[in-house]
Amino acid sequence: MKVDVKVPIGKSGDWSVEEFTISDSDAELFNLRSAISGAGVCGNRSVVPGTYKKLLHFNSTVMSNTPAEIADSAYFVRKATGSVLVSGLGLGAVLTTLLAKPEVTSITVLERSEDVIKLVAPTFKNEDRITIIHTNALEWKPEKGVKFDCAWHDIWNTICSDNLEDMKRLHRKYSRRCKWQLSWCRRECERQAR
Repeated sequence: MKVDVKVPIGKSGDWSVEEFTISDSDAELFNLRSAISGAGVCGNRSVVPGTYKKLLHFNSTVMSNTPAEIADSAYFVRKATGSVLVSGLGLGAVLTTLLAKPEVTSITVLERSEDVIKLVAPTFKNEDRITIIHTNALEWKPEKGVKFDCAWHDIWNTICSDNLEDMKRLHRKYSRRCKWQLSWCRRECERQAR
């Protein structure tokens, strides 16, 4: 599935949004590596040739809108309804897919990088269902009584078992505030930890 990210190419501080192309041979190699590594545990981590966008921090890719990355959040997006909490703005791909669902009534996004907000938030300025808060998801304290129907946590740059401690902290922190929550590629991180 391709999600058309409307975020313009640009740079703010150490962050940037760039366009890139995946060739037939690049897609074949990525998909072969994904199959060999067992990354399919995280979802259908495959790509198809085409032009995409990526978010970079210090010239290192943090995320993209490739089918591999979109697949990572597909289950969450499919099940999400009502008031949604999203930890990590990224390119706004998850927001774009959530906004396509009328049963999603509001989305609160927690993003710690002011530069990411400067790059991505203007794309959603006319979306009254979205509130973007400049904060660290691990430290944010919602107002008393604020509840969410579900939460998606995606604040990590790589799929790595080192992320599990933060995932556990986030799930504990928001367990009383959400009916259910998921973290990006948690099962793959747990598989790596075994």
